[in-house]
Amino acid sequence: MHLIETRNLCYSYPGSVKALEGINFIAPRNSRIAVMGSNGAGKSTLFKHFNGIFKPTAGTVHIRGEPITKANIREVRKFVGIVFQNPDDQIFAPTVALDVAFGPTNLGLDEETIHHRVEEALRITGIEHIADRVPHHLSGGEKKRVAIAGAIAMEPEVLVLDEPTAGLDPKGVHDLLGFINDLKKKSGMTVIFSTHDVSLIPEIADYIYVMDKGRIVAQGSVAEVFVQTELLRSVRLDVPLYPKLIQSLQEKGIPVEMAFTFEEAETAFLEAFKGRS
Repeated sequence: MHLIETRNLCYSYPGSVKALEGINFIAPRNSRIAVMGSNGAGKSTLFKHFNGIFKPTAGTVHIRGEPITKANIREVRKFVGIVFQNPDDQIFAPTVALDVAFGPTNLGLDEETIHHRVEEALRITGIEHIADRVPHHLSGGEKKRVAIAGAIAMEPEVLVLDEPTAGLDPKGVHDLLGFINDLKKKSGMTVIFSTHDVSLIPEIADYIYVMDKGRIVAQGSVAEVFVQTELLRSVRLDVPLYPKLIQSLQEKGIPVEMAFTFEEAETAFLEAFKGRS
């Protein structure tokens, strides 16, 4: 049984503008899934179906094998936490701690449980030191972590991050990627994220979906997707630097094993040029 599964999911905005068509998507337990696509591909629209913000025009969304209904929507939203691209859309309390406590408080939990959840969410996201600060005075990276902490405090099994690195400086991106990797190790939480920056995906994704014009046009592991150079270019996406460089060298007759991350590329180059002066 998958944590999230969509079956022939379709969605149209008012005016019959098709945003999603025939989407079959699966999120297994303890996985990190990247959803790639250029602007307008349908990534954000798809994400808003995962916890019932949007209702399908056709097809179904299943959470732990059960379709989303009015009767279970409250449980679904505890199970799937979504952090939108702009954290200011989700942050409104006078302090970080109060903002993180908002979700658990609305669940009607007792004060001790709320306090424990807030402390744990702040610890996991590494922002205990700003618990008493005003959220809107924080940096973009800090705001992202506050929004993520608010989602984590609900104790979801799936965390959905819509363009989590948008607007972050290089250090913020590096820190956030480390956080996503640690999240899987520490909690076993499934993470689904979208990004325009294809170079980040090999560092954190186990599986990739490629979207274009509301459809899934490719899917598979990092190795399976990023060798489809022509397809990616046709949907206005690039190939990460390391496989692009190695593919170029291979075409020139230089025997370098394909690699997708820095560590893999370093090993491949050392092996290829071992013993050469």
